[in-house]
Amino acid sequence: MRALILAGGKGTRLRPLTVYTPKPIVPLGNRPFLLTQIETLKRAGITNIVMSLSYQPDKIEQVLDDGLEYGVRLQYLNEPNPMGTAGAYRFASDFLRDATVIFNGDILTDIDLAAVIDFHRRKKSLATIVLTRVENPAAYGLVETAADGKVVRFLEKPTPEDLAELNLNTINAGIYILEPSVVEMIPPGENYSFEYGLFPDLLRQEKSFYAFIADDSYWLDIGTPDRYLQAHKDLLEGKIRNLHFDAPRGDFEAAHTAEIDRVSFIADGCIIKPSARVINSFLGANVYVEEKAVIENSVVWAHTRINHGAVVTNSIVGRGCHIGRFVTVGDNSILGDKTTLTDYTQV
Repeated sequence: MRALILAGGKGTRLRPLTVYTPKPIVPLGNRPFLLTQIETLKRAGITNIVMSLSYQPDKIEQVLDDGLEYGVRLQYLNEPNPMGTAGAYRFASDFLRDATVIFNGDILTDIDLAAVIDFHRRKKSLATIVLTRVENPAAYGLVETAADGKVVRFLEKPTPEDLAELNLNTINAGIYILEPSVVEMIPPGENYSFEYGLFPDLLRQEKSFYAFIADDSYWLDIGTPDRYLQAHKDLLEGKIRNLHFDAPRGDFEAAHTAEIDRVSFIADGCIIKPSARVINSFLGANVYVEEKAVIENSVVWAHTRINHGAVVTNSIVGRGCHIGRFVTVGDNSILGDKTTLTDYTQV
């Protein structure tokens, strides 16, 4: 079995963080995000992975290279134009002659993928979709299944009446397994989606189409800044299992009077000066935190300087930023790479 990771999006919802950094390699736990999906695939015994790229592909290839460092073999395909999820799968089909596991490129999960593969094989399914449960299903398109797991229908933008009647909260988790014959149902060279093209076709033609409900797995779409920040908070709270992240403490310098809680991640090369405080946060490599600065519930990317007395709370600060003296970066602020805030600025 092989895998395809759909990582061609521009990361528009995650801007300004993705202006210079493609979404697949934004840091999570001080590692490129895509390594979480690669690790999940590898844990299920899948080591041949095709990456479907479009936006800043050279940066992704430069970071991940051929994948051998991570125990897998990566191949890269660049879409000539936006092709949609199913169109990208069709475009990559020459490299995917076996059954294929497909990941949307912004899904963070610790799912037991081997269990999904076993389910797919036991059901002798032509296509399997992974579903997850959410607390607020009104914000998503819902997927209804029969008692045996067969997909019954997709319900977009359900009304409160729909939700009350169906008592349904399962949504598309962005993970699929497709048998190779499925590719013939996708028109070549067209922008075509799984959600609005292929999957309705499977239902109309009454193909063998099943859903695996991932009840025991962590799942989050990190494609917006608030969810990206939430992913880091969940990591610090221990909600994400079965995934490897770098050690919370790298090789860094901290003054004796600096306050660093036990859960924060501090990468190599950081310098934390006297009376500075780092609480429930992630500091990338070579972040410089001056005296009496406070970083709380936040993510700070590499090579950023937080000056004397500045306060950053519940925010994301991009790479190479300069936060001046006594600046306040308030809740839910998102600073893109190379942002400079002069002294006493309040954001």
